[in-house]
Amino acid sequence: MKIGICNDHAGVEYKKKLVKMLRERGYEVVNYGTDSEVSCDYPDFAHRLAKAVETKEVEIGIALCGTGNGMAITLNKHQGIRAGLAWSSEVGRLVKAHNNANVLVLPARFISYRIASNIVRTWLDTAFEGGRHQRRIDKMPCR
Repeated sequence: MKIGICNDHAGVEYKKKLVKMLRERGYEVVNYGTDSEVSCDYPDFAHRLAKAVETKEVEIGIALCGTGNGMAITLNKHQGIRAGLAWSSEVGRLVKAHNNANVLVLPARFISYRIASNIVRTWLDTAFEGGRHQRRIDKMPCR
């Protein structure tokens, strides 16, 4: 599986560690984020990742910024994206099981790396439940 990852300056450290962990688990990882801790604008990276997921350049994505909110808001402007912000493994499980999130967003300044890596593993290992949740996902696009 090919995973895209993006981040702003707040997520550089965690991104580097997550990329290593993901590659060790056999995933191909494409970096759409910055590798610098110099202040930058998260939408620049969020849009790149969203387009890659929408065009199937990558299958799914992971995004990191300080609170995760800026990334999630920007990513969810794209019709083909369901970005879920998770701060615990249980929330990571639910954004996949119930919302079939194709992008996981992490708040790098508010969780430890241990929690972040556990969230990523849980999200990747969780299957979408379908059923009533699919009905709700079908209602998400603006009409």
